[in-house]
Amino acid sequence: MNFVPIKRALISVSDKTGLVEFGQALAERGVEILSTGGTAKALRDAGVPVRDVSDYTGFPEMMDGRVKTLHPKVHGGLLGLREDDAHRAAMTDHEIGAIDLLAVNLYPFEETVADGADFDACIENIDIGGPAMIR
Repeated sequence: MNFVPIKRALISVSDKTGLVEFGQALAERGVEILSTGGTAKALRDAGVPVRDVSDYTGFPEMMDGRVKTLHPKVHGGLLGLREDDAHRAAMTDHEIGAIDLLAVNLYPFEETVADGADFDACIENIDIGGPAMIR
């Protein structure tokens, strides 16, 4: 098995337990951290260097944060095969950097429903971006 050195990580979590310590450990190892909304804020507030995904993609978070990571620079960085010449060429042509590590946990939809939340609250806890990044 070939191990890839972790140079860039994307962290987007709803449950932020252990987030700061994890981010600090990555930063101490020189890993560039990409992050979204509240996750980026929590890391930044703790002094962990972080780059907003919107800065990386050149496209803002939109629709009240519903669209953050659904972008070719994110998915190309996660899915691109480093050993494939065509993938590497496409990544170079489109300025897509490899994302070596993904840390994501999903919105607590089941818990929200089980707690008897109203329809609107349940809809807000349907995660699209997180599952799309998990492979």
